[in-house]
Amino acid sequence: MCATLRVNTVGCAVIGVFMVVITDVWAAHRLVRPLFGTGVLGGFTTFSTYAVDIPKLVDAGRPRTGLAHLTATLLAALAAVWLAVAVTRRVLAWRQGR
Repeated sequence: MCATLRVNTVGCAVIGVFMVVITDVWAAHRLVRPLFGTGVLGGFTTFSTYAVDIPKLVDAGRPRTGLAHLTATLLAALAAVWLAVAVTRRVLAWRQGR
């Protein structure tokens, strides 16, 4: 489950960087976002595995672990996107100010 958490967090960070690049820097074709954001990165992240892991933990008598995994993954994913967007925008602003 730690691997699932790590992969989902990294994938969400990449999505954050990608969304800034295609909205603030690059005038991308309208299909780039769904192709890369949903297709490629959706395949990279393992939220489907995450969704299967939670009921398995509960069924195995480990509901607290399941709840912890549920909470940690959601918080880590949201934090990764937010942080990646903020850092990417700051780096882009810094590069334009040179």
